[in-house]
Amino acid sequence: MSRSTRWIVVSVVLALVVVLLAPFVYSEVQEGRTPPPLGLQSPGEETASAAPAAPGPFDVDGEWVVAPGSEAGFRADVLDVPADEAVLLGTTPDVTGTLRVADGELQTATVTVATTALRTGSSVADRQLQQALETDLYPTTLFSLTSPLDVSELAATDETVRLQAAGALTIRDETQAVTVALDVQRSGQGVLATGAIGVRFSDFGIAVPPDAPVQVRDEGTVEVRLELVRSATP
Repeated sequence: MSRSTRWIVVSVVLALVVVLLAPFVYSEVQEGRTPPPLGLQSPGEETASAAPAAPGPFDVDGEWVVAPGSEAGFRADVLDVPADEAVLLGTTPDVTGTLRVADGELQTATVTVATTALRTGSSVADRQLQQALETDLYPTTLFSLTSPLDVSELAATDETVRLQAAGALTIRDETQAVTVALDVQRSGQGVLATGAIGVRFSDFGIAVPPDAPVQVRDEGTVEVRLELVRSATP
């Protein structure tokens, strides 16, 4: 199958996913159960909870890993449903990654999300979504830091530190330069980092045809909530 033909198939399948999921999304909005963002919070919404910071000095340098309790997801607005605007959200706890900090500077970071494990709340939509993202060929989404980031402020405060990280995001077989808006806070002996990446899905070869019965905005968000702990391997 040619690349152009494959993209047409992906677009059609995505349209079917939206149609199948519309009643579910509408019921979630009507009942007030739409999950809040995993990343940066909007005014009035609850922020991600962090454990009290451990007393004493905090050394940010070293090797860090993404620990259980982390989560990542894709969020997009769904239009032309009975509600004025609804949200399509797929999330997974299947997130891994490694980070290295030296002299208060985040020098390397990679975070991998298993797109095969994304769940929307509808088993039918889940299967169709896997087809749309071609998870049999591209089972992961990858973020890699591309510029060092000063994180030394974490050593001096247990308050939330807001940062902007430059990186590369790969979805399917497309890689784009992105900026991640991060809220980072000490949590126990570790660090809690929540972030959001604004994306245009068409930049990654994902689009819903304009004549589809239900439309999804081309602009969406990749969200992460990362529990970071020190690596057990020196």
